[in-house]
Amino acid sequence: MLALKRLNSGMRTIRLKKIEGFLFLFMSLSSCSMFGQDSSSAKRDTAKQVDVTDILRKIFNRPEPKPKPPSKVSFAILPTLSYNPSFGFIFGGKLTGGKQFGDPARTDLSVFALEAFYGTKGITSAQAKHNIFIADNKWNWQGQWQLAHYGLLDYGLGTGNFKTKDGGFSFDRYPVKNADSSFPIAYTYIRLSEKAYRKIGKYFYAGGGVKLDLFSNIDDLKQSTPYNTPHERYSLRHDFDPNKYSANGFILAVQYNTREHPIRSYGGIYADMGLQFNQKWMGSSKNALQLQYDFRKYWSISKKNPEHVIAFWHWAAYKLSGVLPYLEMPSTASDAYGRSGRGYTFSRFKGPAYACFETEWRFPITKNKLISGVGFFNLQTASDDFNKKVFESWEPGGGVGLRILFQKLNRTTMCIDFAKGRYGASGLFFGLGEAF
Repeated sequence: MLALKRLNSGMRTIRLKKIEGFLFLFMSLSSCSMFGQDSSSAKRDTAKQVDVTDILRKIFNRPEPKPKPPSKVSFAILPTLSYNPSFGFIFGGKLTGGKQFGDPARTDLSVFALEAFYGTKGITSAQAKHNIFIADNKWNWQGQWQLAHYGLLDYGLGTGNFKTKDGGFSFDRYPVKNADSSFPIAYTYIRLSEKAYRKIGKYFYAGGGVKLDLFSNIDDLKQSTPYNTPHERYSLRHDFDPNKYSANGFILAVQYNTREHPIRSYGGIYADMGLQFNQKWMGSSKNALQLQYDFRKYWSISKKNPEHVIAFWHWAAYKLSGVLPYLEMPSTASDAYGRSGRGYTFSRFKGPAYACFETEWRFPITKNKLISGVGFFNLQTASDDFNKKVFESWEPGGGVGLRILFQKLNRTTMCIDFAKGRYGASGLFFGLGEAF
């Protein structure tokens, strides 16, 4: 009997150790994995920093990992949840990763992101994004691929429409209730976008690419009679099929990049400008010419703590000629990573010409840099398809947020932002990596 008790006690100890090991592995994968991208400079920069993995290692009494070569991948995972009456409960996850494809002294970190979600009322999405630099930054590849049955709440074109009201509090992607002035739209969406830049100077790149946006099975959920939704009225007025259309074209672009880091920069400039030519011979519903640009500037205001940063972001898109489909128009959070215009939900403001300005102060809160804070402010402006011009009226938004350091070797943070806008808009917004 004594031997049997000892055997049972030993088995329980083994099971507890196994459970503890599995818990540590799961939580490590949820925060950062594969402990990659190690270099002497990275170790100097992160010697006094603590990230989520360090905390988990102490909780589960795990030893320090052995250094990994710079070529290893590091990534972070964030689960997501939101709700909207038109689209149901929405469950999903985001993954952001980094990998070095050359000497870190001469090659920028390459970044990729994956996102997928499922809604209980039929909306689904899977997308992949990448920003890859090969050795010595000779080539830069940027792309986005997405397949979705998507949903959004539409409020018409332009800014400064005081008759519209938001649905109140938003939890990440959607407001928790629909305002009477909103028009839910569901649609099937395919995006294939790829650009290649060749290095032509120390910080200059030039290149081009293609972008295919296909919309089908478009359903105006409030549609009862012709012309009673903004999407239907615009589409019929400009001779688009309200049920399907596409915006396919080629892009010519230039880039200037002195950012010292692509995920969480402490200094430098990133500027990208391109012309997109939508062409019928490429399957586009209409011909159109659009100017698009993205400008970001970072100032570190402390040599002792470079994480003290003032950052500025301006991105915009202007239709120069032709006609754009309604759902293709630039809008709130339609930037490459869907992070602009915090305080408002996706596509809240849109128009043939659209511009967004954001500024942010970033600062460490804890001495070990595990927790940081941000304060931010943004302005949006958009034209309509009648007489309202871009820059004629403005929509402000702003708020504060927390940053939790997930992966100190590639500076990935979990972002939790509370933001407010006009018309009763407010909400919590989540992400991996800084907003810009």
